[in-house]
Amino acid sequence: MTTLVWFRRDLRLADNPALAAALKIGGPIVPVFIFAPEEAGAWSPGGASRWWLHHSLSRLDRDLHRVGSRLILRSGSDSLTELLRLRAECGASHILWNRRYEPASIARDRHIKAELQAAGVETQSFNGSLLHEPWTVKTKSGGPFQVFTPFWRHCTSLADPEAPAAAPTHIEGPALWPASRPLHEWQLLPRLNWTRGLQAAWTPGSTAALLLLRRFLDDSLDDYQNIRDRPDLPGTSRLSPHLHFGEIGPREIWHETRRFSLAKGRHTTWRQSHFLTELGWREFAYHLLYHFPNTPEQPLRENYAAFPWKPDAVHLNAWQRGVTGYPLVDAGMRQLWQTGWMHNRVRMIAASFLVKDLLQPWTDGAHWFWDTLVDADLASNTLGWQWVAGCGADAAPYFRIFNPTTQATRFDPQGTYIREWIPELAGMPGDWIHQPWTAPPQVLSAAGVRLGASYPRPVVDHAAARAQALAALALLKRVEHP
Repeated sequence: MTTLVWFRRDLRLADNPALAAALKIGGPIVPVFIFAPEEAGAWSPGGASRWWLHHSLSRLDRDLHRVGSRLILRSGSDSLTELLRLRAECGASHILWNRRYEPASIARDRHIKAELQAAGVETQSFNGSLLHEPWTVKTKSGGPFQVFTPFWRHCTSLADPEAPAAAPTHIEGPALWPASRPLHEWQLLPRLNWTRGLQAAWTPGSTAALLLLRRFLDDSLDDYQNIRDRPDLPGTSRLSPHLHFGEIGPREIWHETRRFSLAKGRHTTWRQSHFLTELGWREFAYHLLYHFPNTPEQPLRENYAAFPWKPDAVHLNAWQRGVTGYPLVDAGMRQLWQTGWMHNRVRMIAASFLVKDLLQPWTDGAHWFWDTLVDADLASNTLGWQWVAGCGADAAPYFRIFNPTTQATRFDPQGTYIREWIPELAGMPGDWIHQPWTAPPQVLSAAGVRLGASYPRPVVDHAAARAQALAALALLKRVEHP
């Protein structure tokens, strides 16, 4: 009696409910990953995600070999065809997997489960990526939440999620293994190697994820509330790409944080920690995506579909390349391009600049992040962009427009983050680095900065752009409430 375990966004052995269920059934287990990006529709993996996936699959296969197993790789435009083919090759009686919650994945999985069951295959799916299933968390009226605070208050009032299962020490394999595709054939790595910055910044895999979590708990959790918004300080966990690919699960983060906090004597307050609240935002993002599946492309607040965007290829390109003339925005966009990641506070500032200073459609920003982020996650990406644009659930008020200069002064006070990612401004003194266009000529000359040459002048005047955005947003409000 052989069981197929279909790995997807759960590339780990510990805290893997589908794998644990297969071990409980007993008998040979065949782990399989099917690469079928066409099934994701418009949201197939971007370049940075493909790089991470390549290395994560390689490490998962290595982990499986350590316990006597291996990862079978298959590809095609149809996962069902590959599963049926594998079932015939292995004589599998069961096919198990952990659930995904993107709209295209839900539709695909429902179809696959129905077809497999009709073919006589025992199937079962599990929750391997969330603390709570989206359909189990409801308002008092029985509907979905659309405001974060009551959503997370409700979640933290529930019982703790189940403790994660340890990784198995041995997995029985079949007498004859089915054929597997070589990983390099998928060409997940780019032909032109632009990934050196990613390689320097990241180590994919579940081992690295757990080490990163424990190091964060030891070094940064106690001060997280105070430094989490500072891009110039190493105050965040950087677990988001590991979470996205399922190299670590939220249950493991929850229980590791619980153990650490209880050891510190925080018996009553640990559930309200700012760190776990960030995990709550991820839960909220999936809650919204499940209940409002059109939001990756359409605003949740339908009236925003009429917003008077001003698409401009020159402005969009300047933002993408990090040459807007606003140092904190440019530093973030360059960090993104070089490392596949951007500090969350800077993400909000850069996103606000695109949609409110430049009046570019929020979907253009969402698609750029999707291609360049190693943690490109459809739920979190959608929530973040709609929050900034003011068109989603729990959105920022329409009049909230981040001032990139004052934000830089507040959260990168010495200009350390700016100097790291914009070397042409490294010589600027702290009094002028956040707005070099206001610096006296002698200051610019001493720093080796030539505005318009070595570093651009601002592409827009923030005060004028803010007034224009407020006028457009106010008009939209009048249309909404005539």
